[in-house]
Amino acid sequence: MATGNITKTAVEDRLTEGWLWDAGHRSAVNGFGVRRQTDGAFYYIRYRLGGRQRMRSIGRHGSPWTCDGARNEAKRLLGLVAAGKDPARATSQGAGFSEAMERYLALREGAARAKTFAETNRHLRTNAKALHGLALAEIDRRLIAETLARVERGGRAVSRNRLRSSLSAFFAWAIAEGLTETNPVTGTAEADEGGSRERVLTEAELAAVWRNLPADRYGDIVRLLVLTGQRREEIGGLMWSEIAACVDGATLLPQSALRLPPARTKNGREHTLPLSPQAAAILARQTRTGEFVFGEARGFTVWSYAKAGLDLLLDGDVAPWRLHDLRRTVATMLGDKLGVLPHVVEAILNHVSGHKSGVAGVYNLSKYEAEMRSALCAWADYVEALARPKSLHLVRS
Repeated sequence: MATGNITKTAVEDRLTEGWLWDAGHRSAVNGFGVRRQTDGAFYYIRYRLGGRQRMRSIGRHGSPWTCDGARNEAKRLLGLVAAGKDPARATSQGAGFSEAMERYLALREGAARAKTFAETNRHLRTNAKALHGLALAEIDRRLIAETLARVERGGRAVSRNRLRSSLSAFFAWAIAEGLTETNPVTGTAEADEGGSRERVLTEAELAAVWRNLPADRYGDIVRLLVLTGQRREEIGGLMWSEIAACVDGATLLPQSALRLPPARTKNGREHTLPLSPQAAAILARQTRTGEFVFGEARGFTVWSYAKAGLDLLLDGDVAPWRLHDLRRTVATMLGDKLGVLPHVVEAILNHVSGHKSGVAGVYNLSKYEAEMRSALCAWADYVEALARPKSLHLVRS
């Protein structure tokens, strides 16, 4: 391994590969080194404790670590070694979970979509709170598994898996930054979220869901999911500003629509969805208490609790299902039962595939709003007829 004076010029211009250990000058720190990796240069200390040689990363060259700053940090950490303490267990700048998390989230906030960042922020700050006081080097697979298991309790398999993904991405970034050497999420198991991605409710099941929906905010959210085929976050987080011409006094207007901005859609594209009179009526009866239709602060958030209550009302009439199955059911029945053309179904779901992907998507800029409105109005009538008690059906002679 090469030795020499670790300076800005040495790190940025001369060190093209491998290691450079601090030596040969008055302020040299024995055990302080820098390593050139494919994605940058990283500062380290090398020390012996308990009869074993060990390494600990200080961080990447650049902000906040300059050569002098990293050298001073090396002195501090090696001082811990002299006192019989392992610096790998010390939570210093760039070494602790909390400090690294703040840097990571600051970078993600500008790079990720608003909804994606909000989820990552919630997972790391709230669901991973047990890790906040630890050094990255202290966090092993067992601690990650315990954290995931804690989140999963109460049937929150989906939350466990989303937290697992957020933690894995965070630790991958920390490795790239030279803050840690391993990703402790590797090897932990994903939870079985239950149900099939191909689950489509039968007509009887859809009717049972509709008839048993409670007369509250959650019931109205699920009614809108059935009538529109949108994602639960899009409806649960709906804002009054995203509803165009819902009512004029007590009169429903034919141009009523939802206009979801790019930050609120999965594919990052603005989505305009015409509303059936039935869907518009559900929105018209909501009480306006803030900017969100179904909640004052962030929209509707108690999904698991409300879904469990609905399942109790269903009393086994519907096989295990998830709210997202409604979206698949709407898409399937629009085509199979009502004969709606595939490109119109895709437009309703805001899918960028099939008819709107590739070259077709570049040249075909039609939003099919008239076709969507016609399809959704027919679908709303179909759902109401499907859920109507059999005894009320008219029998033609």
